[in-house]
Formats: sequence, C-alpha cells, structure tokens
Amino acid sequence: MPDTDRRRRAAAWFRSLRGEIVARFEALEAGTPGDGAPGRFDVTETRRTAEDGSEAGGGVMSVMRGGRLFEKVGVNWSEVHGRLSPRAVAAMAARKDLPGMAADPRFWASGISLVAHMANPHVPAVHMNTRMFWTPHGAWFGGGSDLNPAIPYAEDTEHFHATMREPCEAAEPGRYARLKAWADEYFFVPHRKRARGVGGIFYDDLDTGDWEADFAFTQGVGRAFLPAFVPLVERRRAQAWDEADRAAQLAHRGLYAEYNLVYDRGTKFGLETGHDPDAVLMSLPPLAAWP
Repeated sequence: MPDTDRRRRAAAWFRSLRGEIVARFEALEAGTPGDGAPGRFDVTETRRTAEDGSEAGGGVMSVMRGGRLFEKVGVNWSEVHGRLSPRAVAAMAARKDLPGMAADPRFWASGISLVAHMANPHVPAVHMNTRMFWTPHGAWFGGGSDLNPAIPYAEDTEHFHATMREPCEAAEPGRYARLKAWADEYFFVPHRKRARGVGGIFYDDLDTGDWEADFAFTQGVGRAFLPAFVPLVERRRAQAWDEADRAAQLAHRGLYAEYNLVYDRGTKFGLETGHDPDAVLMSLPPLAAWP
C-alpha cells in the first residue's frame, strides 16, 4: 500500500477515535449530578505554519473546562507535516537508525492526545495517546495510556492494567510486560524519585515490518481506553471528598505538571515543531499546588 494511503487511513482512524471519546465524555458529564449546567467541549481548529509561511497541517482541539465531572479535559487530534529542525533530527537519531534523515528531514505525523483532570479527587486523572510518525526513511507507531490518581485504589489500578493488557497480549504474548515496564520507566519523575502515577503501557518506534499488524495493535490500544477508564469514573464520581482530598489532588497535579514540562517527549516535539502551544500544553491542569 502506498505511504499516502497508509497515512490517510491512520489519520482518519485517530480522528474517529477522538469523536467517539468526546461523545462518551460528554455523556458522562451530562449524567453526573451537580450544580449548574453540565460542561461541554469547546472545539477549535488549529493550524500550523512552516517557517517559510506555507501551510503545514493542523488539527482539532477539544477542551472542556469547569464541568461537574471534568475540571479540565482535552481530546486533541492532529495531522501535521514539514521538516524537522536539526535538534529534532539529532534527538530522533539518538534512538533510531535513520540514514539520510539529516539530508532529508521531511516528516508527517498524526495522532490523538488526551488528558483528563477530574473534579472529584477520588476519580483518577488519565492520559492516553496514539500516533503514527512518517519520514522518507521509515514510519512507526507509538502511544499508550497511564493512570494518575491523587488517591490510589488498588481495585482501580488492577482494572486499568487488566484492560490495557488485552490488546497487548492479543498482538503478541509477553508484549504487555514489556510495555508496562517501558511505561514505568518513561513516566518516572527523576527529580522527585517517584512515578507520576500508577502506570499503564507505553511504546514508541513500533515498526515490526508488518504495517497492518502495527496499525491494528495501535487501534486496539485506542479502543481499550474507554473500557479501562469509564468504569473507574462511574465507581468514584459520587464519592464524598473533603479539603484534605482536594489538597492531595492539587499536589499530585503539581507533580504531573512538572513531568509534562520537563520530560514529556510529546510536549517537547510539539513546541519544537511549531504546533499551536495551547494545543500542546492542553495537558496541564487548571489548578495545581506545590509545597
């Protein structure tokens, strides 16, 4: 299949997943009791411009703020293209062997990125993304999802991991253990000497030589997200909380913000390639606290 067809299929899939999640989240928000009207997503089209002023893709930024259930949640889709900066090429070369990338740094990327910060401190924050990255020298998939509770519950952690395990083991026995370990390493906050949450799965540079299988796995990860997360929302959203719970939530959000601003690869890539900064920094919480 020509690369253009593969890119078209991947971008369309990520965009359809975004629509499915937005609709489900709005239904959850509408079904959550509380004062005032339920929150709704504000949807904005984003545009990216290359250094020479030419059009370089864009996306859809969907953000809900101040809801009964979601204090802030963003579900973004993007499809961008252009030329990588020398610094981005060097960063990519550090982990992938891509001969010719410096001479021909063209790229294309599409994906969905989601971060939810919840109003009730007992409902965990969550992150999910899946993406495809193409260059003339190779193409690959990446993504994952991790749970970030301020107040952890063992049964919630167990459910989340068990659900994210399913697409991994369906693709390849033993894949879940590898991707869980990768997430534990990737989502570790070195300067705090602790993880940012209770983990999940993470993968990057997925190119087994079977594009269809790699795409199917990435779709499986995306499809597993709602079954992994929604039952936790439904279990915790009516749970009573107090000011101590809120303080724990705000402190945990501070940890989350530190990680995303200092270490997160997606944040760095989005800012370095000139994407809309509001879309890139959508992951930051609306309120946070530090000691």
